[in-house]
Amino acid sequence: MLFNSISYLLFSPLVFTIYWLLKKKLNIQNLFILIASYFFYACWDYRFLVLIIFSTLVDFFVGIQLNKQKTPGKRRYLLAISIFTNLSLLGFFKYYNFFIDSWVEFTSIIGLNINFNTLNIILPVGISFYTFQTLSYTIDIYKQRIKPTKDLIAFSAFVSFFPQLVAGPIERASSLLPQFKKMRNFNFIQARSGIELIIWGLFQKIVIADNCATYVNTIFTNYENLNSLSLILGAVYFAFQIYGDFAGYSNIAIGSARLLGFDLMQNFNYPYFSKNLGEFWRRWHISLSTWFRDYVFIPLGGSRLSRNKTIRNISIVFLISGLWHGANWTFIFWGAIHALFYIPLLFVKKNTHHSRSSISAHFKDFLKISGTFITICLAWIFFRSPTINTSFDYLKRMFTNMNFQLQYLTIERYNIEMMILIILFVGIEWFSQQKEQPIYGKYRLLKTTSILFFILVFGVYSEHSDFIYFQF
Repeated sequence: MLFNSISYLLFSPLVFTIYWLLKKKLNIQNLFILIASYFFYACWDYRFLVLIIFSTLVDFFVGIQLNKQKTPGKRRYLLAISIFTNLSLLGFFKYYNFFIDSWVEFTSIIGLNINFNTLNIILPVGISFYTFQTLSYTIDIYKQRIKPTKDLIAFSAFVSFFPQLVAGPIERASSLLPQFKKMRNFNFIQARSGIELIIWGLFQKIVIADNCATYVNTIFTNYENLNSLSLILGAVYFAFQIYGDFAGYSNIAIGSARLLGFDLMQNFNYPYFSKNLGEFWRRWHISLSTWFRDYVFIPLGGSRLSRNKTIRNISIVFLISGLWHGANWTFIFWGAIHALFYIPLLFVKKNTHHSRSSISAHFKDFLKISGTFITICLAWIFFRSPTINTSFDYLKRMFTNMNFQLQYLTIERYNIEMMILIILFVGIEWFSQQKEQPIYGKYRLLKTTSILFFILVFGVYSEHSDFIYFQF
């Protein structure tokens, strides 16, 4: 069930209505959320409900036992059960074929002919997200940051909460779980902000991301026949496709949760206005980057150790982040690129003490933002391409063709149309940086009406316009 589908348009108001009719019965309300969430997930493939339920039960009972046990050895053993169970499920369904194919390819390079059969494995939607969410719960109990819950219904609803189940934000138990344990009253202001986030998220997805996708698919499929300008635009279009797609999903998820009285964390904060990659990763997919910071980078020693070990820790985080995104060497290479450009920031003195009103300061900021965006776009080419060799071929043609004429694409559209739409989108976001989303503030009705108009007129409506991050 997609957020941008008719089925969700019917599902959401029905859940909203029944949910608030049960507002005086917290346990029944939570049970209803759980049933609605399981139904939502079953619409993808009911067979994979078993995985969510199994992961939920393991971490629920491990959490209780972790709190009871005082012996360090037994507590480590219990934590290992949780980590092994969750990562084994994730590893098998997401990475089994990747590791088998990589091993066979490696052995063939060194002259060994070893054959392993791959399996026809379907990747369960959202497994990377809910796995990390439940892992953080048991780790936080082990670290004695939180106490375990004994309410199985509330915990199950926390794990499977349908607005953020399949693509985040990846919530922490310390933030979301307590919201299931207290009475929730309907708040008009919260609900209005939720609706506005949903509308803005649909604009990002249907108008920006899906329009970009029509160009991106054509350009990346036929890159051998296109000139430098078209290939540059292809990288830029994909940057806005993946941003509009994922930020759009996050905003719809956060908005849907607010309609039910829940507050989820912000997942994107205008990332393409970042002045360096460090700032970019504080603005992009915030729930994942903070997860890796708290559960990988800091346990490895963070930046408290020597500079060489800090570089090692940063490299590990980015490589794991790349692998988390997909079972392909292109994603790992994408992570390595980000590490390569992130590490030099450790050697640069941070100096932001300049007059924000000076023309030179604004020009420097513009150059920094532009340079960072170019770096990100070049890295996105590896993220989007099917192989690393294809990525280098794309880059080679982009830098050597040197033809910068606008081309008419096979989708019967000129690049100029998409360029105008992106410029409009960038302008809206630029002047909305101090807001959670552009609709907020003055002239709400006018802005809401205008965005709905753009959705209706310029939106792409297709049953195949899935969200990109569903594959992760």
